[in-house]
Amino acid sequence: MQGYVPGQEGAFGESRKCFGELEDWLASEEAAGLQHGELEEQLDVLGRALLRQLFRDRLDLTAAREERRHDVTGPDGVVRTRAERGRTRPLVTRFGQVTVSRIAYRSPGRSNVHLLDAALNLPEEKHSHGLRKLAAVEAARGSVEAAGDAVVRATGVRIGKRQLEELARRAAAHVDAFYLFRVIDPAPDGWPLVLTFDGKGIVMLPEALRPATAKAAAAAKRKLATRLSPGEKNGRKGWPSWPASTTPPRSRARRRRSSAPPRRKKEEEGAGRQAEGQAEAAGAAGAGQVADRLGHRGHPRRHRRRLRRGRTSRPAAQAGMGGPDRREQHADRDRDR
Repeated sequence: MQGYVPGQEGAFGESRKCFGELEDWLASEEAAGLQHGELEEQLDVLGRALLRQLFRDRLDLTAAREERRHDVTGPDGVVRTRAERGRTRPLVTRFGQVTVSRIAYRSPGRSNVHLLDAALNLPEEKHSHGLRKLAAVEAARGSVEAAGDAVVRATGVRIGKRQLEELARRAAAHVDAFYLFRVIDPAPDGWPLVLTFDGKGIVMLPEALRPATAKAAAAAKRKLATRLSPGEKNGRKGWPSWPASTTPPRSRARRRRSSAPPRRKKEEEGAGRQAEGQAEAAGAAGAGQVADRLGHRGHPRRHRRRLRRGRTSRPAAQAGMGGPDRREQHADRDRDR
């Protein structure tokens, strides 16, 4: 797209017009009724517009002074025989977006060559170097979202998140090239080499401390009993008392005796009641046969002792197994009397 390029006699005419409008507004009643904070914000916006117009006029003047050349070749070595004036491209600066106009040298089937882009050192993308620098500085301080908000506050230009990430990545890509251009000459042989070290925060052996440091460490006391004070290092009072090749002593805390789970106790009680009922039902068969049939594991401890002594839990006469009941026993006792 071709654009209009003014001559040298009309350079900065738009800038003078913009400045006149700003001057008239400052002298108006509207500006007189504003507080200083509101006036400051309005001047920030209007002043940025004036700077953008000045930047645009300077680019237009540079494009108007560009001379046509006939020996322009591209990176492929082919001469560009055609020239087209007024080829434009966008450029986003710290003051806003402007348009750069220049001569495009062309050849059929070849890419265009713009000599003014190299003279102005324009980037491949549309964001200027000043805006790139600001974006890289703000991106290094925090998140990409915070960097975008900082750029908007400083310039009024809003950059997308992905574009801001690309700007920061491209700025970091030149770090290696920067250090390659720095030539470090070796120091002369007569210059001494001085090395300084900072040992703060490193736990030292007691015998390795300097006399003043050892005296201060011996007199120092902890300010808090349960936690460290601000700036205090853990383990600064010395090393463990046991040798390094041995393990720390075991704790002397008494171990608690674990009781049987409630489920197991219920099972034992149930098995005891079952064995007791079966022993009463067996009657005269004898406690030894019952013990042999049931085994001793399912009975409680007190019941196992009774089985070893040859006694059951209850008399066989009370189990209703054919023996005399209580009234017959009383009748026999009265008869004997």
